[in-house]
Amino acid sequence: MKLDELRPAPGATKRRKKIGRGPGSGHGKTSTKGHKGHNARSGGGKGGGFEGGQMPLYRRLPKRGFVPHGGRTVYVVVNLEALGGFGPNAVVDPESLTRARLIKGSARSRVKILGEGDVAHALTVRAHAVSGSARAKIEAKGGRVETLGGEVPAS
Repeated sequence: MKLDELRPAPGATKRRKKIGRGPGSGHGKTSTKGHKGHNARSGGGKGGGFEGGQMPLYRRLPKRGFVPHGGRTVYVVVNLEALGGFGPNAVVDPESLTRARLIKGSARSRVKILGEGDVAHALTVRAHAVSGSARAKIEAKGGRVETLGGEVPAS
């Protein structure tokens, strides 16, 4: 068997109904839509989510949550255990995390350090947010934590 010999099974395909192509086609004039009425009009018919007059699902379910002014701040998370590749007294910032391939370059705008794992030696960590447990572990090893204010431009 060759690729050019492959065919759908008999009866598996149907020709598309061509409507609005004149009276000779058998589907001209009203184009199978009947006479007048909502469904004969352009854009007519039931809307998405219409359930025959029954209260639709999207209105039956309760509303949940509220996020003002364009949404919540989404951080890229890096755990302390991932920082083991940095040497003693190294500076860990979004740029160095990108070079170490711990985060993507496009994700440098918001980085948060979490306290999962442990650090082996002192580090200077510069991030947009640091959890309390991560801060305590870094400072216990003699390291420093600096919080970045603005966003880092993505390039």
